[in-house]
Parts: sequence; C-alpha cells; structure tokens
Amino acid sequence: MGKAFSKPEALSDNMTHYCPGCTHGIVHRLIAEAIDELGIRGRTVGIAPVGCAVLAYNYFNCDFQEAAHGRAPAMATGMKRVRPDLIVFTYQGDGDLASIGMGEIIHAANRGEKFTTIFINNAIYGMTGGQMAPTTMPGQRATTAPAGRDTDLTGMPIRMANLLGELVTPGYVTRQAVLKPQQINKTKKAIKKAFEYQIEGKCFSFVEVISTCPTNWGLTPLDALKWAEDTLLPYYELGDYKVPE
Repeated sequence: MGKAFSKPEALSDNMTHYCPGCTHGIVHRLIAEAIDELGIRGRTVGIAPVGCAVLAYNYFNCDFQEAAHGRAPAMATGMKRVRPDLIVFTYQGDGDLASIGMGEIIHAANRGEKFTTIFINNAIYGMTGGQMAPTTMPGQRATTAPAGRDTDLTGMPIRMANLLGELVTPGYVTRQAVLKPQQINKTKKAIKKAFEYQIEGKCFSFVEVISTCPTNWGLTPLDALKWAEDTLLPYYELGDYKVPE
C-alpha cells in the first residue's frame, strides 16, 4: 500500500519550539508544501526577523536569513534586486510587521518589490512577552494593557491586508486563516498563488494569516481556536483584497 501522507522535503526533522496549540507549525507546513510542489526549494530564501519565528531557519530545508526587528522587507528588497532569480519570502508576526516594521512593509509594497510576505496575525506580541500589538482587539488583555485595549487611547486594530490593498502598486494581497481545515486548504492555495506570482515576476504578494496564540491569550488550544473564530474573524474578514490585473 502506498504512502498517502508524508512530511514535505522542504521541512526539516527538528522538533518545534512553538507552544502547544500554536498554529505557526501549520503555516510552516503549508509553505513547505508549496515550495515542494512548485519545485523551487533550491532557489528559495526565507527571511525571519525577531519574533516567534526567529528560529524558523531550523524548520525549513532551504536557505534562510535573519533580519533585525521589522527589517525583513528591507533585506528581502536587497536580496531580490541583486538576485532576481531567487524566490524570496519574509515570514513575519504582527508585532514585527505592523509595529516596528510598518514603514518597511508599506514602502516595499508600494514600490512593488517582487518578493512574498507571509504575515502571521495572532493579535499580540508572542515571543517578546505578550504585549499589545497594533492588531490587538478592543478590550483584549495584554501585558502592556492589563485592563484590555482602550481604543480611546490606542485607536482601533490595524487591518494590514485592507491597508496594503488600498495602495495602487501591490499586486496580490489576501487574508486567510488556519483555524479550520477548510481555511487551511484556502491558505495553502493563497501561499502557492503568491509564490507563483513571484515565479512569474509579476508583483509583490502579501498573505495575512489569522493565527492563534494560546499561551499569551491565556486560553487552551481549543478555546483559542474558538476565540479567534468568534472575535478575530468578524473584524479581520477573510478573502482577497487585491489581485493582479
């Protein structure tokens, strides 16, 4: 009987450091599957800055670079311009991309840099201590907002896919999720499509993924999935926000 399911070649055999119930591992697998199916592993370079994915280079069997906090788009820009034959992707969290790296991602997208960004939105800073992120929901508690996010003081959460989708230049901007099997399948298709656009030299591509953080949310893995479904998805609506003409 043939094997029906196996580990992607683009994933390493290393044990994960992610917390129980964290969905980073799901997204890692989807990226690896897309890389394998497209046959691009030998020319793919990932870039991970500071955050939960800081050790992502341990989990992929492709070249990886480490960037300073928020600066992955700048590194990707330089790499892609010097070596346009490479397939370059950044893998960033919401604290990294939407806070300290906001200027980097907006200008890289607006210039139409030909790399791909995978943006993990779990509505909080993960690795650095559970602080409030630009994506933290109103009333959601964090170590820097123990009473919950006060929108009178901090404004509303930033919807990155919506924001980048309003720019004229970016070609492919989408928001997906990994909370249910159907969503995971759609996220896989979105990631693969983003890489395909890069292979074709078409455009900048941005895949936002609604994820969970049970540890910093103070929830069990199952409760975290339900909270994300009930609280995040009504505000962070799934779907394509920009597609190439």
